[in-house]
Amino acid sequence: MKTILAFGDSLTFGANPIPGGARHPYDDRWPTTLERALGGQARVIAEGLGGRTTVHDDWWDAADRNGSRILPTLLSSHSPLDLVIIMLGTNDLKPFHGRTAQEAANGMRRLVQIVRGHYQKPGDTAPKIILVAPPHLCDTDHPEMMLHFGDDAILQSKLFARWYKQRADEYGVAFFDAATVASPDPADGVHLDAENTRRIGEGLAPLVKEVLGL
Repeated sequence: MKTILAFGDSLTFGANPIPGGARHPYDDRWPTTLERALGGQARVIAEGLGGRTTVHDDWWDAADRNGSRILPTLLSSHSPLDLVIIMLGTNDLKPFHGRTAQEAANGMRRLVQIVRGHYQKPGDTAPKIILVAPPHLCDTDHPEMMLHFGDDAILQSKLFARWYKQRADEYGVAFFDAATVASPDPADGVHLDAENTRRIGEGLAPLVKEVLGL
């Protein structure tokens, strides 16, 4: 059986777009949906944390949100891995981080380097990698959410696919645009309802089967 690490932020965690709403049930989260779609040929380990960035520190939270710092630990604790799926970048758009999709893509490049550099001992086999461009942000009446992201965040989120595809091609890894299958809920403009969360797992399944030869 293959082992897949799903590394992401609140969209991987299964955050509810309704303020104060409960986390989506386990069966509705996209890593669970992906595992189900793979029909028992792989297990998917979900590592999602709200607010996680590609490479930026965020001292507003007790948890370490810097993806580049925690990733090596997760690679070790869950090894051996056959595939790492990385869907990050939305939080990089916040004004106190990178602000742009291009800079988020540069952070994704660093994460690819970390994955490949982690497997250098004799006998190591590096897992394959899929970079996932997150769903676009959208307009919302939420009183605070878009203030976290800034005026250009919606426009920048629509550029994720362009830049992530370029980085994926540069490093010879697979690419998937989650915006082709999922859209955020206007309740907060960022997070997904249960159906759209499941759609990411369903949309990824054919590519994962291709990458892993399932």
